[in-house]
Formats: sequence, C-alpha cells, structure tokens
Amino acid sequence: MYYIVETGKTFVRAAADLEIAVKKRGFGVLHIHDLGETLRNKGIDFTEQCQIFEVCNPQQAAKVLSVDMRLNMALPCRIAVFTEQGKTCIGLIKPAQMLAALSDDPLLQSVAEEVEEKTIQMIDDAC
Repeated sequence: MYYIVETGKTFVRAAADLEIAVKKRGFGVLHIHDLGETLRNKGIDFTEQCQIFEVCNPQQAAKVLSVDMRLNMALPCRIAVFTEQGKTCIGLIKPAQMLAALSDDPLLQSVAEEVEEKTIQMIDDAC
C-alpha cells in the first residue's frame, strides 16, 4: 500500500530533489504543505520534518475526472518527504491500490498504474 524509500540525503536536499524529479517526469507541483512547520506554529512539540507535495499531471487527472467526478477527492497525488528518528524518507500511498478501493473501472486502474509508475520513478530519482 505504501512505497517509502530511505535516502542518505538531508531533508532539505531530498525535498529540493523531489521537486526537480516531479517536473522531470511531466508532472507539476501544485502545492507543498509543510506539516512539521504548521504543527510547530500551533504550539505542538513536533521535532520531525514533513513536507507533503501535491503533484498532478493534468491529462491524467482529466481522464480520471471524466470517468468519475467523485474521485476529485483523491486528487492530486501526494508525495511526502519526512524525517523519522534521524532518517530522511520519501514516500507515497500507491495510487493503483488506493484507486482500487474506490473504483473497479479498468480505464481508471490503467491510469492509476501509469501514475503510480511515474510517481515511484520520481521518488527513486530524488533518492
């Protein structure tokens, strides 16, 4: 269900490299949520780093939405760069498995498999 890779890079370097990898694979970064900073700004003692990248390929998103508009709630794809016990990791919830829980449409499964392949490549590129 998850694809998570540990990298020897710093958190900052891994996040920067992920942004480059996303664009290289034909996707765009819609937004980066700095969850760690948000929690700390709310007064929570959170020592780990965590940035969530919302990434999207407009053509793939349009295919999904043209079949089932309800799936807008599963878009865009999210890739996280985070630290855990001194280690930097990059990961995601696999799109094909997530979509399989929401739809059994073969076209949607095909799109999800293509997106999953690309997002895994992004993580591997960034590591």
